[in-house]
Amino acid sequence: MEFGLMQEFQPVPNSNEADSFVKSLEQIDAAERFGLDVIWVADLPFAPQLSVMPSPLLGAAAIAGRTSRIKIGTAVQILPLHHPLRVAEGVATLDHLSAGRFIFGVGRSNLPDVYHVLNVPYEESRTRLMETLQILKRAWTEPVFSHQGAHYEFHDVVLVPKPFQKPYPPIRMAVESHQGFVTAGKLGYPIFVSVRIGSLSDLVPLIRAYREAYRDAGHPGRGETYLRVPIHIAETTRRAHDEAQESIMSSFVHMAGMYDAHANVSGAADHDRPRQVARRLRELSYDDALREQVVVGDPESVIDRLAELRERLGLSGVLADVNRGGKLPHDAIMNSLKLLCLTVAPRFR
Repeated sequence: MEFGLMQEFQPVPNSNEADSFVKSLEQIDAAERFGLDVIWVADLPFAPQLSVMPSPLLGAAAIAGRTSRIKIGTAVQILPLHHPLRVAEGVATLDHLSAGRFIFGVGRSNLPDVYHVLNVPYEESRTRLMETLQILKRAWTEPVFSHQGAHYEFHDVVLVPKPFQKPYPPIRMAVESHQGFVTAGKLGYPIFVSVRIGSLSDLVPLIRAYREAYRDAGHPGRGETYLRVPIHIAETTRRAHDEAQESIMSSFVHMAGMYDAHANVSGAADHDRPRQVARRLRELSYDDALREQVVVGDPESVIDRLAELRERLGLSGVLADVNRGGKLPHDAIMNSLKLLCLTVAPRFR
């Protein structure tokens, strides 16, 4: 099973942006040293409360330059917000800079705030995502190509460099809605799943729908599923629970605020659901979160929990969100990362 670290370059409380970069890079260096499989970076523009590093390709290039073994991926690049030709250039260049260690995770985001900032209609996000994927593949594999679609048109494009990996880096797709799971299955993409607003149990029928669509489309195997989940580990379960509680619970409050904002900027038909989600997140107890949304404990209990989830969901890997909420002390994060890499992950090799 693949083990990855979500690295969002979170702001350090009561410190400055430079310190945030230093501490995040220390965690990345430790992950490389401890033998973790992948570092994942996110596309988080205009979100100072979440990240000081909004450009995933730039962050991934910096990571490629200071590592030699670990894979590097985006989780995810929000494709509808970027011009496909510039993305194609950036990804191909990064694939060379990392000597073929890059994994391209893509998605469209389920919150429209940044779309409004960039004046991109959120209702076009799905069609823009699909069209961009088509363009990327042609840009990476054809010597010269032209394209005329719903959102983009260009002629006689020559893109360099072509990717290091052939025909192009592995693509994984983030999904949340039932339609998204089915679409990814039909297209044959591995998927990222998470439980930011639902529960781990909610994923069971969605992953089943993905695998049915994957099988019906004639793709080999059953489709790969990678779970992004908050993970915190300490020497005892009580210590792990105590250390993680404030940070994890604050993340639900923050997410509730984002869904309230979503309701305020969406059309009238969209008001009810985001407000219901926000209300549910605010009412969530820590005990509920420990049961159905996070993995927190001592190494043995985390091993047992991940083994259960691997069996239940058919997981190919996890993306460990080691500081959900951004309030964990750096020392606690580093200790949890070390236990994850050296004690938990080896049990799944």
